[in-house]
Amino acid sequence: MSDINETAFGGKVKEFVADFGWPRLIIFFFVVSLFIAAPFVGVRPDSSIKDILVRFGQNGVMVLAMVPMMQSGSGLNFGLPVGIVAGLLGSTMAMQAGLTGFGGFFGACFIALPFAVLFGWLYGLLLNKVKGEEMTIAMYVGFSIVTFMAIMWLILPYSNSTMVWGYTGKGLRTTITLDGYWARILNNFLVIRIGPFFEFPTGAILFFVLMALIMWLFMRSRTGTALTAVGSNPDFARASGVSVNRCRIIGVMLSSIYGAIGILCYQQGFGFIQLYNAPLYMAFPAVAAVLLGGASVNKASILNVVVGTFLFQSILTMTPSVINNVLKTDMSEVIRILISNGMIIYALTRRTKVTK
Repeated sequence: MSDINETAFGGKVKEFVADFGWPRLIIFFFVVSLFIAAPFVGVRPDSSIKDILVRFGQNGVMVLAMVPMMQSGSGLNFGLPVGIVAGLLGSTMAMQAGLTGFGGFFGACFIALPFAVLFGWLYGLLLNKVKGEEMTIAMYVGFSIVTFMAIMWLILPYSNSTMVWGYTGKGLRTTITLDGYWARILNNFLVIRIGPFFEFPTGAILFFVLMALIMWLFMRSRTGTALTAVGSNPDFARASGVSVNRCRIIGVMLSSIYGAIGILCYQQGFGFIQLYNAPLYMAFPAVAAVLLGGASVNKASILNVVVGTFLFQSILTMTPSVINNVLKTDMSEVIRILISNGMIIYALTRRTKVTK
């Protein structure tokens, strides 16, 4: 009997490892080892956890933006800059209007919304024309819109002295401070401070929970169920009377909306608006995070977002403070690139094997 139980247990362990993947398990244990080693190299765990929570609040909504496109079968959203540009338009126009505080932040969200809907709709129409090549085209679309907006930031008629170049009086600066507008407005809302090193960014976490709840409710609605059916089996969905193209467009539009709001969450926590080429590679950390959480190319959940964002931001936080203290050199950027690109390659490799 014991041999049978041991065999059954061993089978479950092997099944779990096969589903979750060795790369994810290695990264998980790597993060755990960083936390264990932290006190021995002079790194305060409470300060590190605070930084991880702040990073989680800043980046979580952008990772959520991956879910609707993946669930609708449109693949990994490397075109996330489409939504990010909408958010940048919202934030710069809100600053131009002189909006501050919560009115500024939510005003920027409101202004960004129609841009995100329009850009997402056009983006979705394009992806419907190139089925099977969505991720490649998405990357080109993301790079193209960032390059196009690099020109537009110079010629759009902004006049706020905080935003424009001082020596010309026109054209937006590369980095624009949000001090006096809505810098850290979510992070500081109902913040809980314990001692000199730890604080819990209550507002940012609550906002993420709200956005996750909205996503959860949508995915369980009739439209959300149809969207998931299209991603799982488009032929069956079409035979059931579901419009595949319409559902894919809805998924792309929702992803763009969350990308727009996500960059606003990132900005308020970071304290700056970054324009021109800054959004160029912002999709890669979001893609890597959701894959790290256990998502596949065509299936993602909110749990994948939460786990993946926490693990990914833990690595970005703990690596500089622990590894650098041990090696006496800065390895944080190298490890970030290895993990983010490695997870993307790993996911695409698994997809290729399944397809064959």
